[in-house]
Amino acid sequence: MATSRTCETHPELVRFQHEMPHLAEALKRERKIKVVALGSSSTAGADRILPFPPRLEMAWRSQKPTFGRMIDVINRGIGGQEAPEEFSRIEADVIAEAPVMVIWQVGTNAVYRNYNFDQVQATFAAGLDVLTGLPIDVVVMDSQYTQAIIGTPDLLKLANQFMSMIAEVAADRRVNLFRRFALMKQWVDTGVQLSELDDGAPEHLHTSEWATDCVTQALLGAINEAVARTVIAQG
Repeated sequence: MATSRTCETHPELVRFQHEMPHLAEALKRERKIKVVALGSSSTAGADRILPFPPRLEMAWRSQKPTFGRMIDVINRGIGGQEAPEEFSRIEADVIAEAPVMVIWQVGTNAVYRNYNFDQVQATFAAGLDVLTGLPIDVVVMDSQYTQAIIGTPDLLKLANQFMSMIAEVAADRRVNLFRRFALMKQWVDTGVQLSELDDGAPEHLHTSEWATDCVTQALLGAINEAVARTVIAQG
């Protein structure tokens, strides 16, 4: 659904808890920066809506602090997957690319396809154990907040369970969490119609043009703030 609504990125809600030393160092010394986006259709793109990785790349390249840098956000999303399948791709799709940062989007299909909770938790945790052992900064992005994810009491309960687990596992491993679910919920709580957040397809699953763009703006804002904080801390 098209909308001219102003994007409220709520930086206080999506602020990263941890610094980003690898990205900050690369931005200071390297002209070419490589980031991998690992995930499902939220990452790959669906229903002819440009997904967040190319949006992030374009916005990041064009902003003043990084203008002229070759920032590549490599899209490694595959529709329908969840942490178990994505974990199996870490070697080929993340490690082989030698990025300075990875954004791992999880949780959507855990709810939408009713994955086994313990399996998702175990493979997500194992994947973070691998990623945090590498010289890269790790960002986790949780699920979108759309009708297909929260549209019934049972779905909402399941979604909250998975989002809580994702937050706990990320916090335990000191990994930054981009709280997409909470951000989009905040929009609804402050007057945005739930129908504005999906792309109008029958599944009511994937985010709309406006929501995808605003999520991307919020993500870039969180990255910029964490990098700036890191630079200050490093003196």
